[in-house]
Amino acid sequence: MANMSDLTRRDVVKMAGATGVAMATQLGGAPAIHKVRAANEVVNYAVIGTGGRGTYLIRHMNGIEGCRCVAVCDVLDEALKQGIEASKDKPKPYKDYREVLARQDVDAVIITVPLYLHFPITRDALIAGKHVFCEKSLVFKPAEVHALRKLYAQHSKQVLQVGLQRRYSRFYQTAKQMIEKGLLGEVTHIRAQWHRNPGWRMRKYPTRQRERNWRLFREFSGGLTAELASHQIDVASWMFGMHPEMVVGVGGLDFMRDGRDVYDNIQFIMTYPKGRKLMYSAISTNRHLSLFYSQRTEFGEIIMGTEGTIHITVGTDNEPAFGLWFYEPRPEDLRQAQAAAQKPAIAGATLATTGRGVRGIPILLAEDQITGKESFLARELKYARLWLYQKGIMVPQERNPVDTQMESFFDCVRTGKRPLADIEVGLQDSIAVILTNLAMDEGRRVYFSEIENMGRDEADALLKTSL
Repeated sequence: MANMSDLTRRDVVKMAGATGVAMATQLGGAPAIHKVRAANEVVNYAVIGTGGRGTYLIRHMNGIEGCRCVAVCDVLDEALKQGIEASKDKPKPYKDYREVLARQDVDAVIITVPLYLHFPITRDALIAGKHVFCEKSLVFKPAEVHALRKLYAQHSKQVLQVGLQRRYSRFYQTAKQMIEKGLLGEVTHIRAQWHRNPGWRMRKYPTRQRERNWRLFREFSGGLTAELASHQIDVASWMFGMHPEMVVGVGGLDFMRDGRDVYDNIQFIMTYPKGRKLMYSAISTNRHLSLFYSQRTEFGEIIMGTEGTIHITVGTDNEPAFGLWFYEPRPEDLRQAQAAAQKPAIAGATLATTGRGVRGIPILLAEDQITGKESFLARELKYARLWLYQKGIMVPQERNPVDTQMESFFDCVRTGKRPLADIEVGLQDSIAVILTNLAMDEGRRVYFSEIENMGRDEADALLKTSL
């Protein structure tokens, strides 16, 4: 094989066949659990919580066929107005979410409220017979883990999907398939970051000051771990194909002294069976990202295996998803490095070298693969794109997975399919958030088995509906 730092077009095309692994995974998810509605029926939905995230989702759902926003709900007048104006459907406004759940024509609810309210509203929505899409993290406290699991066992015919949109990204699905096909060898470590500058700011409001800055206070929020790291914890568990066993970490309130009580920087290590580890960092003072030749900032993951590495990050409305695949240096490269290390260098020392680095190859989507069935012109266009990808001039494109996850939610409501980000995915992610914060607060190793004895005495009391 040609040296990865100087590939020919032939080399790129050969390797594209390996990176372009099957994209047969359907976005609907696992086997059907219950047929709920006819496939061509319109799903009437309500959005509970029309602040920044709720309004963002409304705008994205405006472009999805087969659904209609019939109600919006928020305790703040300006947020409620914002939600109404964002929707193309002229939804009816409500201040009390219980009035929304009482409507018989509401099939599904989109819950985009602060974290501390996720469980009670999800609980009440399930009891009211609604399908639920809830933003991450799914629950806030240990007792809510046990309570929601018990409740959902009684409502398993309803869809419950969690807002972990990387599960719906074709790039991340392709990365998972590459791992399953052995292209990275044994995956042993994942490194992830979400760095911002300046990060969350304390804002001034005339009323409800603490509630409206809810991310900055522990009574409402899980801080950086819940709001940012939860996405990447889920990626690690998905790519490893297993749940974590232990976490240790440090957090500090060091730079943002504005009255908040959540950490403004966190670092933790999460261990999995067979020695696998997630190494994570979130800070508020620098947004540099060393992945992708520094073409993106803030967040991304590095998936490291014995035979290769993937750099990956999700796309947004304005930025493309990136996925690069790196081979490990070949044995002959390592032998040359070892030989070079024996030669004398400056001042009589030996020069240690690890061998020549490799150039990343883009993870390719199905439409960019060379199948041999193309016309001459179509094939040459694919060759040209592959060459440009390898040079870093273009990247394969996918839709914003926020659109894909919401389309999938409504499809699950109509067909009864199980979501890719279902209740167990959401609960395991929430457990990781809860225990990681505990590890940082108490300065100790926290084992994931501890969750079994946390909050169980309170769980049954939480199942009493507020309706």
